[in-house]
Amino acid sequence: MVGAVSNIERKEQEIIDEFSLFDDWMDKYEHIISLGKELPLIEESLKTEDLLIKGCQSRVWLHAKLQDGKVIFTADSDAIITKGIINLLISVLSNEEPDAIVNADLSFIDQIGLKEHLSPTRSNGLVSMVKQMKLYALAFKTQLNNPS
Repeated sequence: MVGAVSNIERKEQEIIDEFSLFDDWMDKYEHIISLGKELPLIEESLKTEDLLIKGCQSRVWLHAKLQDGKVIFTADSDAIITKGIINLLISVLSNEEPDAIVNADLSFIDQIGLKEHLSPTRSNGLVSMVKQMKLYALAFKTQLNNPS
């Protein structure tokens, strides 16, 4: 499978192509905001303290479940830009195998210029979101490798 493009890489490329349609960062922010509005709502019962991502300025709830060997993420936030960012991450990582998520390099974040155009606190939040998603995937990977 040398040279094969993974599902995650394919989804990342779609986002890179999508963002290349915008000439300036104000248009890209507008796009991120529209992605935030499209984020499917999670159940209110999942908006608990233990599902809050630590290190985010905004409140971001992230839920993950393992279904048929794939990780399904759902999330919500009290900030529209943050909703857009988590929606981007979910669109790339959700419905993938834990191992693929753990090993994803998520180069699209740098390629679309996201990190450099976020405030330092939002950029830290982005890192925290990615870290939490990978931690969930790692836990599911361990669970799959060591069924009790």
